[in-house]
Amino acid sequence: MRFGAIVARDLRRAWSGGGAWWPVAFFLLVACLFPFAAGPDAALLARIGGGVIWAAALLAALLPVERLVGPDVEAGVIDQYAVRGTPLALVAFAKIVAHWLGFAPPLMLAAVVAGGLFDLSAATLARVEWGLLIGTPGLAALAVATAALVAGLRGGGAVAGLVMLPLAIPLLIFGAGSLDGGAGAVKLLAAVSLLLTAGAPWIAAAAIRVGMD
Repeated sequence: MRFGAIVARDLRRAWSGGGAWWPVAFFLLVACLFPFAAGPDAALLARIGGGVIWAAALLAALLPVERLVGPDVEAGVIDQYAVRGTPLALVAFAKIVAHWLGFAPPLMLAAVVAGGLFDLSAATLARVEWGLLIGTPGLAALAVATAALVAGLRGGGAVAGLVMLPLAIPLLIFGAGSLDGGAGAVKLLAAVSLLLTAGAPWIAAAAIRVGMD
């Protein structure tokens, strides 16, 4: 099965029944609730808003992790890919692309609403959007690799959180650091995101192969 067909299949599955809206709804829920917890201090909200948006984006990327690889392993779809000679790393990369297309563009639109809730300036919001554009491929790659590692495990969603959240700390640090306008943090964010995107398909492929043995 070709790369584009795998991406299209995973995208259809993500959007069927409105499942792709759950990460966005969760993201907006966090953005709406946090100002109530922090209080009405506009300066405080503007100062921490970017970091909250990044933390909410990480949790939104993690939310559908149990549906990314596990169902295909259980249904034998991965076995069919292997029988047809499709490299598992290519399958994993296709899943990363599909996951990114399914959650990142809606998330970036929702970040505009979150920016209004946190009273972010236009310049800060632009830096948030630029950072999300650079960093969300890394989040998607990390989510797929984590999904492959926990595929078939009972309570895999809880285990996925324990695996993914510590590994995502560099993305959060450099993503939040990029809001200060420093080029160094943006470059480090891009480097980490690129490293995750390049390495995750091989890690996911190895994990899937071990699970198939």
